[in-house]
Amino acid sequence: MQSFLCFCVFLILYSCCCVLVSSLNDEGLALWSFKKGIGQDPEGSLKNWNFSDETPCSWNGVTCNDLKVVSVSIPKKKLTGFLSSSLGSLSELRHVNLRSNLFTGSLPVELFEVQSLKSLVLYGNSFSGVIPFEVGKLNYLQTLDLSQNFLNGSVPITLLQCKRLKVLDLSHNSFTGVLPVGFGGNLSALEKLNLAFNKFDGTIPRDLGNLSNLQGTVDLSRNMFNGSIPASLGDLPEKVYIDLTYNNLSGPIPQNGALINRGPTAFIGNPLLCGPPLKNPCSAQSEASSPSSEPFLPNNLPPLDGAGGDGNARGLSRGAVIAIIVGDVVGICVIGLLFSYCYSRICACGRKKDGSGFGFQKGGGKGRKECLCFRKDDSETLSENVEQYDLVALDNQVAFDLDELLKASAFVLGKSGIGIVYKVVLEDGLNLAVRRLGEGGSQRFKEFQTEVEAIGKLRHQNIVTLRAYYWSVDEKLLIYDFIPNGNLATAIHGKPGMVSFTPLSWLLRLKIMKGTAKGLVYLHEYSPKKYVHGDLKPSNILLGHDMEPKISDFGLGRLANIAGASPALQSNHMTSEKPQQSKQGSAPSESGTVTSTTTSGSCYQAPEALKVVKPSQKWDVYSYGVILLEMITGRTPIIQVGSTEMDLVNWIHWCIEEKKPLSDVLDLHLAHDADKEEEMIAVLKIAMACVHSSPERRPSMRHISDALERLPPSSE
Repeated sequence: MQSFLCFCVFLILYSCCCVLVSSLNDEGLALWSFKKGIGQDPEGSLKNWNFSDETPCSWNGVTCNDLKVVSVSIPKKKLTGFLSSSLGSLSELRHVNLRSNLFTGSLPVELFEVQSLKSLVLYGNSFSGVIPFEVGKLNYLQTLDLSQNFLNGSVPITLLQCKRLKVLDLSHNSFTGVLPVGFGGNLSALEKLNLAFNKFDGTIPRDLGNLSNLQGTVDLSRNMFNGSIPASLGDLPEKVYIDLTYNNLSGPIPQNGALINRGPTAFIGNPLLCGPPLKNPCSAQSEASSPSSEPFLPNNLPPLDGAGGDGNARGLSRGAVIAIIVGDVVGICVIGLLFSYCYSRICACGRKKDGSGFGFQKGGGKGRKECLCFRKDDSETLSENVEQYDLVALDNQVAFDLDELLKASAFVLGKSGIGIVYKVVLEDGLNLAVRRLGEGGSQRFKEFQTEVEAIGKLRHQNIVTLRAYYWSVDEKLLIYDFIPNGNLATAIHGKPGMVSFTPLSWLLRLKIMKGTAKGLVYLHEYSPKKYVHGDLKPSNILLGHDMEPKISDFGLGRLANIAGASPALQSNHMTSEKPQQSKQGSAPSESGTVTSTTTSGSCYQAPEALKVVKPSQKWDVYSYGVILLEMITGRTPIIQVGSTEMDLVNWIHWCIEEKKPLSDVLDLHLAHDADKEEEMIAVLKIAMACVHSSPERRPSMRHISDALERLPPSSE
């Protein structure tokens, strides 16, 4: 009897064990094997992964759909160990994000056989080995980020089968070899490409120019690419920045499409490159071999003398020579008469005083343009024949003339030492912002024309567009797009007399931060002369219909100097080697009045700006950092602490030294966005890097923009 009872107990215990073993479904067993491969979990991120659960769908970092695991996301948890091949048995797995951990070992082949996988993000670990050949099976893959690991070998040709791939980041590894043939042709959906800091060699594929969906930066820097730069790279979108620094490239830099007007920093570290924008001139032989300078030769060329023909060809007859000479003389006479006629018409166009609200002299408006017989093509920015006393359009979208502008309703938006800003409403309802500059500089028209032409070429969604200008001895006008939602200073702090004030949400602030960064990246990297703004502050950041930021007042200092604005009324907080870089003080922006004082304006100025003569882009980085701090804290640039006044940067340092809680630093209006605290801290760290006292330690605007883009996208 006792033996029977023992046997029954044994059966009960055995059945319980069987139930316990079989309680976790197959998806859970696969993830349990993944957990077994993890050596350390110092933050306890997997502590709720229990073998006794029926499914893993409640586990940290796991997302399910119909009890099938579709996502495993455990980033930045300091996990160590290796990546288990068991993940390959998750048949519905779409997203894997294990970035910024401490995983080692090779990438399991089985993971690259999960055909439903859409994104694989493993950057910031210590993986080694090669990319499995099986990557070609991932037909739905859109994001592959393996950057910042120790991977090596060549890029498998099967990667070209991932035709839906949008993001490919292999940077900061040890990849070698040439890029597969057809790289650009097969991966046409790519929006981001980063191959920097590897050991790729061979020539840059010519079909990279087919990647018409690329955005941001195409980073091929710090490799061993050789040969010439293919002219087809110019076919990339114009807003794409192409970084080719520190390779072994040689020959002339093609000057077409997206490669035109790039600054030299995109090409440094290639001693054998030559031609603009580098100071290293090309030899005649190099220019002849340039892929962008090869002339088109038709296949059906007629035979050359001595290589065919009847051999009886003779020189021109005496009669033919006389006819040519007579024709030339007649042609010259006709041209001379035509010039004389046009000159008399131009001189006849007199000046007359206009009685409009602007009160300036005009030169004939539309009729004036008709006097100009020889103008460049409409696509040109300026005409060499345009002289003073005329409204000059800087693009062919300007559909109004001087007469229409003068008849329009005008409202004063603001006044400063630089001049007055008007809101102008044309008869057709079009709103413009017109800045009226000083009344001097009558002998400097060509200088003014050159500057305004350069500014007029800048086109970016985050920079206010200069549409036209007017010049006369007594009057200089700049005509901009009107930006309707005021400036960032008012959006952050409001202004006296406002009936109601609605604070910006965190998502809107982040959107403005990102847009402003993109505008500065364009000025620093994409613009023809790699400009420095020099006077960045919230009152110079305007807000469009959808609160998209637009940087204003770029280049205004130089134009005001030429136009004769009173130096006494200009800001004194910046010294410059060149007069065009002298910063202007509290200038009204295109859509509102600037209320900041000289004292608060100087808070956006980099410490070295008072000492260093040559302007630097790192000045803009510092100003941008102060603006970030202002948007995060909601504080004004000058803060009263007891009986002491300190600027915002010093106040932040004081808070850190005093170990103030984060709630004391953040804007009180952001309390309802408490779930975004991690993002706020990340932006705060970026801001502190921007305002570093050493310019060399400040990041570039491109790196800042990339860091912000890694944050979740702003959406309302």
